[in-house]
Amino acid sequence: MSSTANPGSPPMLNKVPEVTAIFWIIKILSTTVGETGADYLAVHVGLGATTTAAVMAYLLAVALVLQLRARSYVPWIYWLTVVLVSVVGTQMTDLLTDRLEISLYISTVAFAAALAGTFAIWYGIERTLSIQTIITTRRELFYWAAILFTFALGTATGDLATEALGLGFQLGVVVFSLLIAVVAIAYNLGAPPVPTFWLAYILTRPLGASLGDLLSQSRTYGGAGLGTIYTSIAFLTVIIALVAWVSFEDDRARKADAAR
Repeated sequence: MSSTANPGSPPMLNKVPEVTAIFWIIKILSTTVGETGADYLAVHVGLGATTTAAVMAYLLAVALVLQLRARSYVPWIYWLTVVLVSVVGTQMTDLLTDRLEISLYISTVAFAAALAGTFAIWYGIERTLSIQTIITTRRELFYWAAILFTFALGTATGDLATEALGLGFQLGVVVFSLLIAVVAIAYNLGAPPVPTFWLAYILTRPLGASLGDLLSQSRTYGGAGLGTIYTSIAFLTVIIALVAWVSFEDDRARKADAAR
């Protein structure tokens, strides 16, 4: 098995959490925060899309350094990185659409090609795309590159569906929820776990974005009118609570194993 770790370093444990219901809940919440948080900073705080993207990219780089230096899965570092990737992925699509005026059709295809290319290179080198074996730095770099492109692709796909194709926020939530349910059913019927995981991961992004828009946008545009700041704070609070609980459970499990 390939490894980019130093020979004298302790062995790296899998850096990705177990895929459970809580994993998917936090993932969807983080995608919603990525949508509403980016909008809040860019529009309401007045940073603008470019400054917001630069600040978030810097924070993401710091979080990635912490994540890559860890030798095992650390819940708060991992999920902080996911939230920041969500914001940056959203900003990538928004910059292409709003500043460069690139069609959502083109950006969707471009990000799909970038993700497919990442998967192809990852598999060509490592012979696996499984998230259960993220035990080397090189695999983790491939993993985070894929995660970034799934967020960017999911944002473009969600905007394409809800805005360009006119589905709207409410129908967008329903459609993407149904698509995820179809993937879950396929998995339970024996579909390969790796492609079904990544397909579900991509689809949770537009679901979370549609949910965020549904809650935060004004009633004039079909939303609930909660605003981006209240929606972001509410979802961040739930994320922090769930990550704290997961951290507590992990610590308790490690202590139980050590006591045996």
